[in-house]
Amino acid sequence: MPERTPYVAANWKMHKTVAEAAAFVDALLPRIAATQHDVVLCPPYLALGEVVERSRGSAVRVAAQNMHEEAEGTFTGEVSAPMLNEVGVDAVILGHSERRQLFGETDEALARKLPAALAAGLEPILCVGESEEARDAGQTEAVLERQLQADLAGAEPGALAGIVVAYEPIWAIGTGRTATPAQAQEACAFVRDVLRERGLEADAIRVLYGGSVKPANAAELMAEADIDGALVGGASLDPEEFAAIVEAAG
Repeated sequence: MPERTPYVAANWKMHKTVAEAAAFVDALLPRIAATQHDVVLCPPYLALGEVVERSRGSAVRVAAQNMHEEAEGTFTGEVSAPMLNEVGVDAVILGHSERRQLFGETDEALARKLPAALAAGLEPILCVGESEEARDAGQTEAVLERQLQADLAGAEPGALAGIVVAYEPIWAIGTGRTATPAQAQEACAFVRDVLRERGLEADAIRVLYGGSVKPANAAELMAEADIDGALVGGASLDPEEFAAIVEAAG
């Protein structure tokens, strides 16, 4: 089985001004100077350039929180892959549950965005996850398979080696309720099985867990065989807490 480098990403959502983002990076870098993991910061659009510049020469890479599938056009309020390329962004979150729930993002849109990101040389961090109602109804695997199959449908299989998948159960995002390590492992293993069934080199693709990840539970979650890291929300806003999660990745 290929060795998978741990991957820890900080999704700041709509937090931090440019100045606050700069201060965070300056505080974080000394704390993770020795890490061998992939560390990814996902600031708001306005702070992307500042975070890229302050992170140069470090272990930190930078991701946007969303992008449009077109390179340009009459899409007020949107940001394109060429714009992200210009400021030095490495990756992009696609399909976060907040984008799906609050802004009506569909699997059909994601099937267009994902190949556009890959074509632009951006690493997609594709988010999938079930609601509390779906989990309680025993539909977790059905939801994950539907999302993965639909979201990956527009991409050439040969290009998908460059993706990261984040399993984020909606019921655990920002609620303080975390999936147990066993629940998270079961879902992440299922994600890998779906990727394998699509003919991908699934053992080489990183699968992350996201949902109220904190320093207190990070090591136990990321010790599971199919959990290769974390997509961290609230705890990623504090450099000391986020550095502790990076360290907990092994």
